[in-house]
Amino acid sequence: MTTRPRKIDSQFGRAAVRIFTANDRMNQLLIEHLDREAWRAKPPGNVRTIAAIFTHMHNVRIKWVRLSAPHLKLPTQLNRASCTPQQARAGLAASAARCAEMFAEALGDGLGRVEQFHRDGWAQAWPVGPEMLCYMIAHEAHHRGQVCMLAHQMGFRLSDKIVSGIWNWERLWKERGSLR
Repeated sequence: MTTRPRKIDSQFGRAAVRIFTANDRMNQLLIEHLDREAWRAKPPGNVRTIAAIFTHMHNVRIKWVRLSAPHLKLPTQLNRASCTPQQARAGLAASAARCAEMFAEALGDGLGRVEQFHRDGWAQAWPVGPEMLCYMIAHEAHHRGQVCMLAHQMGFRLSDKIVSGIWNWERLWKERGSLR
């Protein structure tokens, strides 16, 4: 992979933080409004439980920060076998805050120490930029889709208000104090 010169855009860095914060709010909304029985319910087939999906999302965020910004303090990993919805919400909030710090350093004013995005130990590192944000958002959107589908398949229907609410970016930004 060829590396491109690192061009820092502090406006993009601030936008990345706001976007990832809205992304995390979507996760929080799902957990808040998910039927508690769905959290550990065994889905059809050989797939993860909803609890395992959310703990995976948190633990992967920690991996991204650990590999890309090792100087940042890491939140504790979650155990998919014992994690409660409250622990998942707290863990996701903490890992979202670390990811926001990583974005601010990587894409902000150029003073940060984050110069490459490491998705995994085996994958080639990427220069920081829009690709980093898009990859992280796509990963989480994929898993939110799994959660919505599994909840539906197992008979734990999410309300239309919540399903449409996770698409209301303007409201999510406003809730986070980010809408101009």
